[in-house]
Amino acid sequence: MSRYQDWLKQAANDLEWAKHSLEGEFYAQTCFISQQAGEKALKAFCFYKGFDIVKTHSLFQIVRSLKEDGKLEKNAKELDIFYISGRYPDAFPEGAPFELITKEQAERALSAAVEIYDIVVKRLGG
Repeated sequence: MSRYQDWLKQAANDLEWAKHSLEGEFYAQTCFISQQAGEKALKAFCFYKGFDIVKTHSLFQIVRSLKEDGKLEKNAKELDIFYISGRYPDAFPEGAPFELITKEQAERALSAAVEIYDIVVKRLGG
């Protein structure tokens, strides 16, 4: 039995976490958890479509495996940037992620994740 609904519910919960992080001015964390929410929503779509396993954390690669493009691809590319850089200081030549990632980047990341989630929900029938 497919567990796509569990993945989708977790994506929704992660989006709530991202919203709270943005409100709390935790911009690096907002970017990372937005990436995670987008990844979980896309994996829900994969499992709904019958995939047995998805071995990548790259949203862009997941979108490609789904043979999708357009808004999903655009948002996947936006979020892939934050998988490493939203968490690890060695992603940058100097400075910690929380010192470098901006409010504007966090807002864009959250928006991208919400758009991915909304598209997936529509594709799953509402």
